[in-house]
Amino acid sequence: MQAQKSGDKSMTSQTDEAAQSRLMADIPYDQQTKITIERRGQIVLIGINRPYIDNRLDPDATESLARAYYEYDRDPSLRAAVLFGYGDRFSRGVDVDAYKAFAQSGKKMMDGPGFIDPLVRTRPALTKPLVVAVHGDTWNMAHELFLVADIRVASEDTEFGQDENRHGRFPGGGATVRFPREAGWGNAMRFILTGDHWGAKEALRMGTVQEVAPNRDAALAKAVEIANKIAACGPLGIKTSLASSHMALEDSQTALAKLGDQYRALFTTRDFQEGRDAEAQKRPPVYEGR
Repeated sequence: MQAQKSGDKSMTSQTDEAAQSRLMADIPYDQQTKITIERRGQIVLIGINRPYIDNRLDPDATESLARAYYEYDRDPSLRAAVLFGYGDRFSRGVDVDAYKAFAQSGKKMMDGPGFIDPLVRTRPALTKPLVVAVHGDTWNMAHELFLVADIRVASEDTEFGQDENRHGRFPGGGATVRFPREAGWGNAMRFILTGDHWGAKEALRMGTVQEVAPNRDAALAKAVEIANKIAACGPLGIKTSLASSHMALEDSQTALAKLGDQYRALFTTRDFQEGRDAEAQKRPPVYEGR
């Protein structure tokens, strides 16, 4: 009996260690840190920190962001993430010189496990919610990072741009797919084909922005508020909602056909019962993700 108890303790310890190893670590702000990570309870703030170069992402920063997305997605204690930028602007996109040097080196980006492409051009993709808060210049690759998010908040001073065609390039990070889908064909082509920039009010009109805030701090605060509201919901239901919605974008008929199975699966979970109990008892629910 004692041996069994010891074995149970050992198994529990191993389980705890495994869970602990999946927890996303903080990466505090420092002038040299390109991507910061700040845990706040059940949400995490991910910051782009290269203000000295307009928050442009070089390959190292892109890989750091991809690693952060991966670690967030597999951390069972985190339920929502907020992406934001330090300094006067969210980001002007790609650090072209750094990317050119990397391309000439013959190396590959995100080569191996432990990454989720922040532009979601390849699998795996995020399975948990991402909220973005933007301000100032949000151009090209930065706008494509913005379009990947599930919910988007912009400061009034935001200037969006997808102007690669002005420079002999084209939007290679997903805007040709996501921008028409989110804003409608004519709206997206109006800016992709001319290279013209647009503001937060125009983005709100097109539907790519869900909230406009008076300034950077207010935009970030609103994004955090939304993330906390998401975190208070049942995580299994949130995950299923995202999976179903993403499937619908790819194949709406298949997504509709799967709704019954997905809903029945939630019936058997502890969180489903907790939602019912909390509602009956008129108290806030305490979800466990199981």
